[in-house]
Amino acid sequence: MATQAKRRREAGPVGCEDPAPVAGFLSWCRRVGLELSPKVAVSQQGTVAGYGMVARESVQPGELLFAVPRAAVLSQHTCSISGLLERERGALQSQSGWVPLLLALLHELQAPASPWSPYFALWPELGRLEHPMFWPEEERRRLLQGTGVPEAVEKDLASIRSEYYSIVLPFMEAHPDLFSPRVRSLELYHQLVALVMAYSFQEPLEEEEDEKEPNSPLMVPAADILNHLANHNANLEYSPNCLRMVATQPIPKGHEIFNTYGQMANWQLIHMYGFVEPYPDNTDDTADIQMVTVREAALQGTKVEAERLLLYERWDFLCKLEMVGEEGAFVIGREEVLTEEELTTTLKVLCMPAEEFREFKDQDGWGDDKREEDSLTITNIPKLKASWRQLLRDSVLLTLQTYATDLKTEQDLLSNKEVYAKLSWREQQALQVRYGQKMILHQLLELTS
Repeated sequence: MATQAKRRREAGPVGCEDPAPVAGFLSWCRRVGLELSPKVAVSQQGTVAGYGMVARESVQPGELLFAVPRAAVLSQHTCSISGLLERERGALQSQSGWVPLLLALLHELQAPASPWSPYFALWPELGRLEHPMFWPEEERRRLLQGTGVPEAVEKDLASIRSEYYSIVLPFMEAHPDLFSPRVRSLELYHQLVALVMAYSFQEPLEEEEDEKEPNSPLMVPAADILNHLANHNANLEYSPNCLRMVATQPIPKGHEIFNTYGQMANWQLIHMYGFVEPYPDNTDDTADIQMVTVREAALQGTKVEAERLLLYERWDFLCKLEMVGEEGAFVIGREEVLTEEELTTTLKVLCMPAEEFREFKDQDGWGDDKREEDSLTITNIPKLKASWRQLLRDSVLLTLQTYATDLKTEQDLLSNKEVYAKLSWREQQALQVRYGQKMILHQLLELTS
């Protein structure tokens, strides 16, 4: 069960064990100076998903697993149309910031002599990507209702379509010598967006560059072969000349080498990568309470129009303080509230007596007066003021109503191995997402009762 649930890639037809793509890739690595440690192997055997990387011998923390020279990284700056992409940079700006890389991929994929062809041979089959954006809409809504994924996918699909028709297609049509008709397709563009979402890397900004736009994504051969675990045993390090994958834990012989894609909840993993970590493996899992749900819960407690008006006044003030918004969510982890400041301030403002609110508003908030008893660590929630606990509890109950099924139904499915095994792969993945979120929400119910 765990192995299938962590599946990350489909490498060619099911059951295909063709060694040719790996041999071609390894020969390419030698040509471009991509050094793999003799202690690791690229393999489909002994990995959780399609291709992965396995330790041939035991590896110690700090050991170098492989080093990728900057020239072997595929980006808008290293592709064969880099000069054109740089000259046209202004026309290729988009909300995602991914258009130049995607155009680089569209060009290299159909270029007969692309230097990256042996690397592309290890890519998953583009028509078999498992991101929810490729599921039928009805299935996505039915299986993932309440999780936040359908809404995230709808936004993605709208922005991909807009980006393709307003920027990408006109650019390809203006350069027909560089882009054959077979790559001028919205479907292929969708697939490449999903691939970049799942397989690219983004070099972190230096601390002093925090104000800058994020770095554009990079395709990093070898690094993108590693599968993900929250409890990973390797990490990618960036240096001026190369990118280095280094072991962070002892890795016994025969064990798979895992990178991390960041601290990601299961809904983010399925949305961006098309897989989840089965409960309870993902220690980074979270559940969201929509900010407007807390407002709705507070409105349930108002009896007369004056109280409702005062509540909206409080809400508008929280918006002004940038603590809440119509689109935002409070994020709850297993051990802590990740948006602690926002939720603490919201509970405080919505629950304080009217006189106190007037004073609070006149002073534009009270600055940093955080008290220990107001902290939203999981262990401290039972000690919160009764009014705060009640509002939090009502918000959780409203959130649980957004799912199509209850926790007991999910528990029954998960505890019956025979029934679980008969579920489709998508049903299993979606069940794990829903179950992890509901476990966090039910923990909050217990803490606020």
